[in-house]
Amino acid sequence: MELKKVIEKGAISLKVANIESPKLKARMLMQFILNVPRQYIIVNDMQDISEDIQKEYFKAIEQLKQNIPIEHITNQKEFMKLNFFVNKNVLIPRQDTEILVEEVIDIAKKINAKKILDLCTGSGAIAISLAKYIPQSQITATDISEKALKVAKKNSVMNYVDNQITFIESNLFQNIKKEKYDMIVSNPPYIKREELKKLDKQVQKEPTIALDGGYDGLDFYRKIINQSYEYLKYKGFLCLEIGYDQKEDVIDLIKEVGNFTQIYSKKDLYDNDRIVIAKLK
Repeated sequence: MELKKVIEKGAISLKVANIESPKLKARMLMQFILNVPRQYIIVNDMQDISEDIQKEYFKAIEQLKQNIPIEHITNQKEFMKLNFFVNKNVLIPRQDTEILVEEVIDIAKKINAKKILDLCTGSGAIAISLAKYIPQSQITATDISEKALKVAKKNSVMNYVDNQITFIESNLFQNIKKEKYDMIVSNPPYIKREELKKLDKQVQKEPTIALDGGYDGLDFYRKIINQSYEYLKYKGFLCLEIGYDQKEDVIDLIKEVGNFTQIYSKKDLYDNDRIVIAKLK
């Protein structure tokens, strides 16, 4: 069967199963299996595809129809123009989180930040991006999941920043020495527990530990905010990703602690509140 027809068949199968963006995902799967760029697919659309390749391809199509995220099949995700390995043990990096990383980079350059702490690092997307774009920085990245840290370490080597990052298995600050950091950044679990079952089926395939923010979605913010001032340098910054409806709650938690000033938020590309930033007094 010709390459073009194989992809068309895959796309139809995905569309019938109500999978979002069926044509795009059908093509991306073929690119992955053939290990070729998009241009190759376009130029060689009349090429005959072997039975073995077709078998592998339609097996992957069936996985997509079972709501397995395409990133878990290809083990690939781009973030901040960098390539990351992802699997079922980590949250797939989202474009929304680039808003947080870009703001941290901007602040870091203004204050000449050198020591940054990344809590709940997961795939390492935030820590690795910061290390890549702030060459003078030294990052400490923590996660409670040993499996997630293995992925993060792999990604740090892939992106040539492993010499800038120290990975620590820790429940937030638990195993962190009482050092002082210029900045603390985190994209913690923030989904309300009752909302987990209402999430997109593909998102439900991602690790619950990376999504579950407790009864009201604020468990991790309370812990991070209440302890962060002990680990921040004078006039250091706390930078948090938030859920679209959590801006006021998170800002109130920061104000309650009373050690922060210059509190502000920024929206993502979809006009949702996405990050909250605060400066230690």
